[in-house]
Order: sequence, then C-alpha cells, then structure tokens
Amino acid sequence: MSDFNKYSTIELPRNVVMGHGVLSGIPKDCKRLGLPKSAFLVADEVTKEIAGLEIEGYLQDAGYDTDMVTINEADAETIETVEEQAREFNAGFMMGIGGGRPIDVAKCASFNIARHFISVPTAASHDGIVSSRASILVDGVKKSLEAQSPIAVVADTGIISKSPHRMLAAGCGDIISNKTAVLDWKLAHRLRNDEYSSYAATLSEITADMLIENASEIKPNLEESAWAVVKALTASGVAMSIAGSSRPASGSEHKFSHALDAIAEKPAFHGEQCGIGSIMMMYLHGGNWEKLRDSLEIIGAPTNINKLELTREDIIQALVKAHDIKPERYTILGYHGLTEEASETLAEKTGVV
Repeated sequence: MSDFNKYSTIELPRNVVMGHGVLSGIPKDCKRLGLPKSAFLVADEVTKEIAGLEIEGYLQDAGYDTDMVTINEADAETIETVEEQAREFNAGFMMGIGGGRPIDVAKCASFNIARHFISVPTAASHDGIVSSRASILVDGVKKSLEAQSPIAVVADTGIISKSPHRMLAAGCGDIISNKTAVLDWKLAHRLRNDEYSSYAATLSEITADMLIENASEIKPNLEESAWAVVKALTASGVAMSIAGSSRPASGSEHKFSHALDAIAEKPAFHGEQCGIGSIMMMYLHGGNWEKLRDSLEIIGAPTNINKLELTREDIIQALVKAHDIKPERYTILGYHGLTEEASETLAEKTGVV
C-alpha cells in the first residue's frame, strides 16, 4: 500500500497572446476558447481610452454583446459593485483592461461569480497580469487575495512599450525580487519543512536571472523590451500556479512593500518597492545584493529613495514592521523582525537611504 497522498491543482492560462497589434484578434481568441458571446469589460478612465473602447469595438463587430465599467480603485466595495453589474448584464465572461486595478478587480469579481476572465495589460508593471493573486484594499489595508488565473492573456507590445518606462522598470523590479522570494522559500522549507516545489522555484529564479543578465536590453519605448518583460511576468505567474501559492515570487521583499503601502503617505509602485526591498533582503541573506542593485539601476528602476516620495522614516518603519505582514509566511525576517537600529544599519549599508 503506497503512502503517497499528494494532491495538486495547477491553474494556468490556456492562451498567452503577445505581440504588435494583437487586440484585433481578441474575438477570434474568444471563439477559440469557446467563451459565450457576452463580454463584460473592466477598465479605468485611462485604459478605457488606451484599449477598452478599441476592444469593445472589435467584439461588437464580431457579434458580441458588451458592457464596460470604469473603476477608480481596487477595493472590496468596487469588486462587489462590479459583480452586481456583471450579473445584471448576464456576462458570459469578463475582461480586465489596464494595469493593476482593473485586472485585479476583474480577477476577483469573475472568480466570485464563477466566470472566466481575460487579462489585457496595457502596462507591464507587475506579475499580477498572469497570477491568481489580486492586490485589493480591504478596510483601508492592501491585501493579497486568492482569486483565479486568467483563461487568457492578451498583451499588445505596441501599447505596453508606449506606457511610461517607470512602469516597465517596476515590472522588472517585481521579477528581479523573485531572487529573494525563492531564498526565503528555501529557508522556510529547511527550517519549518514548508511545502516546496523545486520546479516552481527554478522557473522563478531563471526568470529573474534572465532579466538581471539582460538588464541593458530593457529600454524605453522599445517593443522588444516590452516583449521580454511580458514573457518574464508570464513565467513568474506560471511559477506561482505550479506552486499553488505566491511563494516563488513573494517573500520578505513583498512584506516590506506591503508594510510601505500601509505606512507611507505616497507609496511608490509595487514593483519599485519590491526591487528596493530585494536589495536589502539579499544583504540579509548574505547574497550578491550589489548585482541586484546594479541591474535595477541599468534598467532605470529606483534603488534608493532619492527619486521617490518615500522618506527615510518610511523605509525604517517598514523594515521594522514587515515581519507582521502575513506572519504565517516565514522569511529571513523571522518571527520577531528587525529592530529599529538594525533597520537603519541595513538601509544605510545598502544605500537605500
């Protein structure tokens, strides 16, 4: 009699379509996936103009019924409102068009009402365009919630390459921070016997290494750069799906970023904060933190607070409080975190402040 009793479900996108001008092919993509002919689109005021109206036109021309809602925030109240509107419309599937907020709202709302959703990123600023996790404000606190992976991702590199380079660089920061996330995961596996997937960890590390080694190729307004970053974000999302958690791409550096979100008056982009956090966490791990810093600098991502609206006190307090974020997830910060003195020393030695 075998003692083997492992059980796992891996949820992956069925289609990942990327390249120049791919939005016009969305109706064919929907038909290939066997989706119903009623599409509920979620965008914000900016992404509606960038891609939302264009996509709606393509769908209507192909005989799809459509409705579109524009949102301002990714919070629990907005998700509930979008769910109600999608039900009233009798949506066959949903589509998130934009950066983080529309995709996260569509991801959660579609999950809650049992509909598929398609992710259409207009910027490549984080790996949420592919993953099953959503960053949502709950009672004023940003939380990472489990939702569902998109059935398809449609990424127009022409549109993404025209987004501000800061957003693309932030996406690179999110990917490069996988390096410390995997180190934290390995540590938790060794010390606490946490469940670990060597395949997911390797995929996550390789994805980060590819960006680190090719940092000089990530340039503003270049579709090749958008292509490379979208591929990396997709691979990172797949790693999380294989692991069945965000572990391959979220460790102490993400705890630091979420702490900053709660503390700072004007937080930076998620990927920017994770990149900065990864520099400091790699120092704690005793790894080559300078290489991470140099790669981020080459790409054009921030490595300190000089060009951000974060303060020295924000960084110190986020380091002190980071271990309290998702406390069940063991990282290099341990259960008790860093003292204020240790946080100051860390931030200064790595040049973050």
